[in-house]
Amino acid sequence: MPILVITGTGTEVGKTVTTAAVAAAAVAAGRSVAVLKAAQTGVRPDEPGDAAEVARLAGGVTTAELARYPEPLAPATAARRAGAPTVGPREIAEAATKLAASHDLVLVEGAGGLLVRFDEHGGNLADAAALLRAPVLVVATAGLGTLNTTELTARELRSREVELLGVVIGSWPDSPDLAMRCNVTDLPEVAAAPLLGVVPAGVGSLDPADFRTSAPGWLAPRLDGVWAAEAFRRRAAL
Repeated sequence: MPILVITGTGTEVGKTVTTAAVAAAAVAAGRSVAVLKAAQTGVRPDEPGDAAEVARLAGGVTTAELARYPEPLAPATAARRAGAPTVGPREIAEAATKLAASHDLVLVEGAGGLLVRFDEHGGNLADAAALLRAPVLVVATAGLGTLNTTELTARELRSREVELLGVVIGSWPDSPDLAMRCNVTDLPEVAAAPLLGVVPAGVGSLDPADFRTSAPGWLAPRLDGVWAAEAFRRRAAL
C-alpha cells in the first residue's frame, strides 16, 4: 500500500487529525511518509494548512500542497472565485506517484467528502484514487446520520471499482450516546469494510510527542496500530 487516499464523509469529521494519526503510526513503524494535500481552501498564504498540521502532530513526514485558495469553499468554487487555476485528478495522481517513488507511504488527503469537485470538469478525489489504483480510507463521524453518509460513500467507491480499505471514526467523545455506541457495530456493516480505528475527540490539541506515542493505540494493525475492533466494540456496548 504505497499510496492511501483519505477522504471524509463530509466536512469537519476529523479527517486531518486522522491523517496525522495514520502518519504518526507509520513513522513509528519505521516507514517514510509523505502527505499530499490536493487542494487547501479557507487558508491565507501565510497560514499553516492541513498538511502542516499533520506534520506538526506526526513529525518526520514530507508534506506537499498542490493548490491553495483563500475562501472556505469546494476547491473548484474557491478556484473560480479566486481566478486561480484548478487542480484536477490527473495532477493529484501524478504528484502522489512522484512522492511514492521516494517514500514508503503517501497519504493523499482530500477536501470534504469524496465527490467534492476539484476542477471545472467535475473531477474529484474518487477519480484520483481510480487513476492511482489506490485504496481509500473513509473518515466518518460517530453519531446520528453517519450510517447514511458512510454507506453512500462506500457505494460510490464500489461503483467505481475503487477499493475501500476501511472506516475510521474521526472524533469519538468521552461519553458516547446510544447511537454512537450502536454505530460501532453498524458502520462496518453498511460500509462492507472493516472499522480500522477510533480517534478520540480533541487529540489534535495534545502535545505532539504525546500524540505520536498514542496514535498507534487508535488504529488497527492494517494502519500500523494496535487498536482492536472487537474489544472496542464490546466496551462500547456496555
